[in-house]
Amino acid sequence: MSINPDIDRPGTGSNRQQTTPPPQTADASVGVLLRELAHEVPSLLTKEIALAKSEARETMRVTRAGVAAVATGGAVAMAGLIVLMFSAVYALAAVMQLWLAALIVGAVVMLIGYAMVRAGKKKFEAESIRPHRTLDALHKDRNAIRGRTQ
Repeated sequence: MSINPDIDRPGTGSNRQQTTPPPQTADASVGVLLRELAHEVPSLLTKEIALAKSEARETMRVTRAGVAAVATGGAVAMAGLIVLMFSAVYALAAVMQLWLAALIVGAVVMLIGYAMVRAGKKKFEAESIRPHRTLDALHKDRNAIRGRTQ
């Protein structure tokens, strides 16, 4: 048995840290409210930073996996595309000069590639990698703090 009343006996379940709840009265003084706010804001900011880190890690993981898949698929598709372009050049060479057939096929492939690059760039815009949940939580916190201090 413990002599110190601050140390609980094992198995009693009361060795958890207990905090006193904030006063719920409508006439709480401004000083008390500011003290509560000073204690809650660091914890809130720590949690918001942890959320932002977590969201950034998840975004980077998904982006990294997508880039790897696109790069691998692109290399395989490139090999097939080169073979198809040679066959198109040979088919056109039957009706025109070889150099002209190669020029036409090359120009068409470059236009298609340009359109694909433009479509891909849209996926890397700032809006698509923006941490929406973190920003929403920060706006809610700001509004709650403003409402509590007014």
